[in-house]
Amino acid sequence: MYGDWLHAPGQPTLLLYSHYDVQPTNYLEQWESNSWQLTERNGRLYGRGAADDKGAIIIQLASLEAWVKTVGRLPVNIKMLVEGEEEVGSRNLLGFLREHRERLQADVLVVTDTENLDPEIPCLTTSLRGIITLKVEVRGLERPLHSGMAGGLAPDAALALNAILARLCWAGKRRIPVPGFYEGVKRLSGKELKALRRLKVSLNKLRQDLTLLPGVKFAHLTGVHPYEQTWRLPAVTVIAQEASSLRQASNQVLPYATALVSVRIVPEQEPKRVIRALTKELTSRAPWGVQVQVTTVGEPVKWWYIEPKGAAFEAALRALQAGYGKEPLTIGCGGSIGFVGPLCEMFGGIPALLLGIEDPQSAAHSPNESLNRTIFRNLARSLVHLYAELAQPSS
Repeated sequence: MYGDWLHAPGQPTLLLYSHYDVQPTNYLEQWESNSWQLTERNGRLYGRGAADDKGAIIIQLASLEAWVKTVGRLPVNIKMLVEGEEEVGSRNLLGFLREHRERLQADVLVVTDTENLDPEIPCLTTSLRGIITLKVEVRGLERPLHSGMAGGLAPDAALALNAILARLCWAGKRRIPVPGFYEGVKRLSGKELKALRRLKVSLNKLRQDLTLLPGVKFAHLTGVHPYEQTWRLPAVTVIAQEASSLRQASNQVLPYATALVSVRIVPEQEPKRVIRALTKELTSRAPWGVQVQVTTVGEPVKWWYIEPKGAAFEAALRALQAGYGKEPLTIGCGGSIGFVGPLCEMFGGIPALLLGIEDPQSAAHSPNESLNRTIFRNLARSLVHLYAELAQPSS
């Protein structure tokens, strides 16, 4: 969806981005209210998409309405783009942007789809991890076999798959044990390390935010700051496995098994090299010689990184300070928004301002997703100030 207000001659044009598509509402038994009906509890708005990212649409509209109702006009030109495929990798967005490049051309990109470290502290995101999805298929038999007659003799595809995936596990190690996996990773500068160490982290609160069960340890690499782990280091996550189902389970040796592996990549990593390194590791030394195939699902999404310098970033920091009444932080984000880098390049290297709408309690993609009302109010106020900050003085 697209709309614009272009009645501020001589003023910069902002492209406001958000998305209306959401993740499926799985684990329905864990939802405390109807996932598709917005419900308020204890200062939070619950419902699928409340924080990621339908709430952003309302916040952007509220900020525009505030200017029109009080002043009668906007101080800058606005183009508003609301996407419907962000959660599946924005498959058609770049093509749409190229096709309508002249119409969508802007001076600043504003995205409200990232996180704040705390509901009371505004954050400006300057880096995103990229994402690669790999499908790992293991085949050992032509058909299922009776586990009493063949168990222990015929190779078990499910066991073989899990043995292969276990090679990605870094528990007790200093890094993910895949040769070449960390090739190209951009090291944090001294300034970045210093800024990172200034960020206060309560491990008890972090345990609560991540819903760790009693006795369960954090999985981050030894000696690494939690935020460095999630912002600037690559990661692997097994997001799905399939061999049989509990409902259809039978006493069989399974002939094949499949898994999806989500790989988060970071600044300076080359997606093709990461894919090659993982494919080589996952297909070598197969248990019992089972057949292993690794394929890429969809197009890899590249990482994004920018130095927070220049007039637009300074304006954003001032606007966040005014909107929240607190000094803002510049942070990274472990998630991916694939179009940000290509769009900025397409429009001549325009700055991208990624403003936080979520917080550690938002549970985006999970049951009981919610948006903090304090963020709703303060982010809308910050956008109101941002338009004024980016406007050029009248001559």
